[in-house]
Amino acid sequence: MRLTGHKIAVLMESDFYEPEILYYARRFPEEGAEVHFLSRLWGEKEMTFQGHEHRMPFTVTESFEDVDEFALKEFSAVIVPSGMVADRLRYTEDPDRLPPAATFLRRAFADPAILKGVICHGMWLAAPVPGLVRGRRAVVHNNLLGDLRNMGGSYVDQDVVVDDDLVTARTGEHCHLFARTIIDLLAAHGTRSAGTGLWAR
Repeated sequence: MRLTGHKIAVLMESDFYEPEILYYARRFPEEGAEVHFLSRLWGEKEMTFQGHEHRMPFTVTESFEDVDEFALKEFSAVIVPSGMVADRLRYTEDPDRLPPAATFLRRAFADPAILKGVICHGMWLAAPVPGLVRGRRAVVHNNLLGDLRNMGGSYVDQDVVVDDDLVTARTGEHCHLFARTIIDLLAAHGTRSAGTGLWAR
């Protein structure tokens, strides 16, 4: 199993694309990785979200707001999935403050050792912090072409695009190609030591 010792975070909210989330839940562990689904829990111990196509329930028990700097370094990758997840997560009750999920994404982007995976409409979560993708090569759903360009990103017409520590994919239907790319990149880097963020083979 090529990803033994790796931890992968997947952000979650309602209106997720069920086939994609179910694929991650099985495919990454198949390679030995731990998958942690994170959301904003609003002080609750758990929240159950519903999928977009089939209203499938999915319960999340971990909050990204509880992930401190040491816990963040234990993650090898942070994934923003497709569907309406990113749009829901970029809500902020205070217009003068970044959405908590966007703040979490900014923290992940600040660590080049963390692989960032953004697929389809997931790029919406970067909109409050456009500098995250400014000058970066990426692909998004065709509906977000204007968003990416307004953020200063460079659109590449490919199903999956790798730009250093950023992996993007066109749509949720490409989740298998997206996951395979992330697996290959993580396997090539080895594992990160808990609490240090250092890579070791």
